[in-house]
Amino acid sequence: MELFFLALLMMLMAGALASGYPVAFALPGSAIITIILAGVAGYLFAGDTDAYFAIDGPSQWLSAGVTNFRFYWEPERDTLIAIPLFIFMGIMLQRSKIAEDLLVTMAQLFGPIPGGLGISVVFVGALLAATTGIVGATVVAMGLISLPAMLRNNYSRPLASGAIAASGTLGQIIPPSIVLIILADQLASAVDQASTARKTEYREATGEISMPPDFDVTSTSAGDMFLGAFLPGLVLVGLYMTYILIFALIRPSSAPTVRFEGQYDAKFIGKVLLTLVPPLALIFLVLGSIIAGVATVNQAGAIGAAGALVMAGYRLCEGQRGAYIPAVIAIASVVSLFFVLSNFDTNIRTADTAEDQLGVTLAAISVIALGIAIGWSGLRALRIDDTLRGVMIETAKTTSLVFIILIGAAMLTAAFRAFGGEDIVKEFLGSLPGGFWTQFFIVMLVIFILGFFLDFIEIAVVVVPIVAPILLANPEANVTAVWLGVMIGLNIQTSFLTPPFGFALFYLRGVAPAVVKTLEIYRGVIPFISLQLLALVIVAFTPALVNFLPQRVSLTAETAPPPNNPRLQYCLENYVTEAFERDGESIRQAIAAARGLDLSGLPEDLADDLRESFDKAEEAFPRLAAIGAAEEAVALKADAYRPVHQEVRAAQRLIRRETKEIEELETAARRALTDAERARFQARADALKEDVAALEASIPENWDEFSATFQELTKAENQARRQYRRTVDDAAEPLIETIEILDSVPALEALGPTLSALDAEIDNADAEAAVERFKEVRAAFSAAPEVGEIRSLLNKARRELDRNTPNRGEARALLTEAAALYESELAWRRAAEASLRPDLERYREAIGDTIAVRALERLPNKHAVYIAGCQSEHRDISLFF
Repeated sequence: MELFFLALLMMLMAGALASGYPVAFALPGSAIITIILAGVAGYLFAGDTDAYFAIDGPSQWLSAGVTNFRFYWEPERDTLIAIPLFIFMGIMLQRSKIAEDLLVTMAQLFGPIPGGLGISVVFVGALLAATTGIVGATVVAMGLISLPAMLRNNYSRPLASGAIAASGTLGQIIPPSIVLIILADQLASAVDQASTARKTEYREATGEISMPPDFDVTSTSAGDMFLGAFLPGLVLVGLYMTYILIFALIRPSSAPTVRFEGQYDAKFIGKVLLTLVPPLALIFLVLGSIIAGVATVNQAGAIGAAGALVMAGYRLCEGQRGAYIPAVIAIASVVSLFFVLSNFDTNIRTADTAEDQLGVTLAAISVIALGIAIGWSGLRALRIDDTLRGVMIETAKTTSLVFIILIGAAMLTAAFRAFGGEDIVKEFLGSLPGGFWTQFFIVMLVIFILGFFLDFIEIAVVVVPIVAPILLANPEANVTAVWLGVMIGLNIQTSFLTPPFGFALFYLRGVAPAVVKTLEIYRGVIPFISLQLLALVIVAFTPALVNFLPQRVSLTAETAPPPNNPRLQYCLENYVTEAFERDGESIRQAIAAARGLDLSGLPEDLADDLRESFDKAEEAFPRLAAIGAAEEAVALKADAYRPVHQEVRAAQRLIRRETKEIEELETAARRALTDAERARFQARADALKEDVAALEASIPENWDEFSATFQELTKAENQARRQYRRTVDDAAEPLIETIEILDSVPALEALGPTLSALDAEIDNADAEAAVERFKEVRAAFSAAPEVGEIRSLLNKARRELDRNTPNRGEARALLTEAAALYESELAWRRAAEASLRPDLERYREAIGDTIAVRALERLPNKHAVYIAGCQSEHRDISLFF
């Protein structure tokens, strides 16, 4: 019966959408009706409202729906709060005719180039995509402005319409894009589900309690999605422009050059700069602030909305006196704020000096001036043609539509799962031959077809939550959520162009003149569809195009993981291997030179630790070679092991699934109210037991031995990696500790007068004051490393003074001992700092990129670049499961 109600749910949704019923109500309405019918049918025919649900009954589904509603209602959700801000930004730029200025000016600039008008359309489409992210508005604007100009200049009608439709869809993939924000939001929860599923699979397959951190699913955010989509978007723009240029060179009569009637003089250059620089600056501020880690996505959205308002303020007053005053004030304020933040401490709580107070004052003035500029621009936009009010209404409508669809889709997805739909999809995809890539191809094909009928929002919030956890949990390709999201975004964009249902085609048909036939529009977009499919293939087989920038930014951000983070070790060890091959001889020479250092001036225990660390550094070479040998052994065995492993693991997954279903059926049989119903449940359970027996018989008899042999090889590799990491840590820690001790000489020297002054405190009549002073000096010694014995003596002296009857004599004796120890410590540190530290520093520089890199606080830049490239490629880890 669950299948019946699942089919009913799909039919109700498809029927509602086909009838033209609003999507925002078709999705939750289908779920509510089906849930009610299933609950009532269960109550009437089985005496239990939960009888016809695979997972949750109606009460649990209702709770899930309320939870989802509250989940999307949270104003702190970083990814979703950015949506209205970017929508406002795009609509404001459209309504203020800045987009029109871009199209006209770029057409004049590129006109003399073969296919120049078409190239300008693509260029402006990319700029509008980076400022609006709204497909319909972009296609309509370019169709109204560019299409007549291209037709007047004898452009091929299919080429003109294809270029406009394709360029208008760039807003789907070029950040900041609404679809990327929604995909990031949906993928965030999909990553959690996939991570749980992968850990469960690892535990069931290996028997290990915990999974290695570097095997976990890589999460994503809206900022990561923006960074990941940036390069693929540029690749797509480059493909469009290249096609138009080649087309114009082959058939110049269909894409002729257009000479600019004016002069390419200083006035024209000024016009181009005035038209082009502000949108580019806005894009730079929005995306640059995200890439640099200065702003979150919603903060960048606020920057974009404010910038668009300021730009609209001068564009709406074009030709009037003082039109640019608010913009000039805004620019001056931003520059002033940047200067103040770079040179002053503007924290009001800690502003206790005149310089700090000056910085706070300048920052306040700059913020007030910026507020005035934005308010002034907003007043202009409100006064002139009521532009601001129209933009706000349109933003509210679009945002409301997005959020209603999000909530409705969450309810539909919960109902789909309640009837076992997710398990059916998972079982279907898991049964496909060819592994991950077959699953991925089928999912992408389904999304492509759905793009004919559904908007990107419905696809993102209905399909992605169902299929993304399945694809992300698969360890075979081990894809990142960012890569999967960008691939889905590119796919949805392609479906926007596909005849006869592509939404972009409908938008263009609505504004195109009658002379442009519908079939010509269809013919025009076919080459661009081919280019988008080519871009999909390029991104699929070059994941670094998507993954590198997010990884690079993550590894160099303020919150970057330290070099000893477990997720970085695989790639870091590859880096060290290459460094050893390249610079191994010089590193060995540095180790040999360090062994010859005179360490007699150091304390014996510290000298022994250093000597042992030199041995450990030399030992790092064979330890790293052991990793390579273990990896090679695993790789040699993997070719024979992989097909058997895939077959057995697939059978074991089916066995686990069917065993669970058998338990549920037997429970249902025990609870059945009639003999007929009990027999039906038991018959189904018996049939599944036969399937389980057949599956168990299909597992090769030598599987356990075969698997154990391979597991021993992987354990040997893991053991080699653990031994290497312990070795290099032991090689680096004494060295860094010694250098820190020698670097502490100035700090230790500064404590001498403070320590000497304690002698007078012992005779202080106020014993409590003396005790507090001893505490302060003891705490001050915490700034110097390896002076714990001095601190212990000071603490003992403090306790002697803290008695009911202070023992001043014993306190003075302890203080004298502490002072003598201080002088001894200071003496050897001074001598070693002068004679030994330069050699130790040279040694640290020699091994700092390799053996000692795990001991650093942050990854060096070149390591971050290498690891970002290494982690950008997908790594098959399925054999470890």
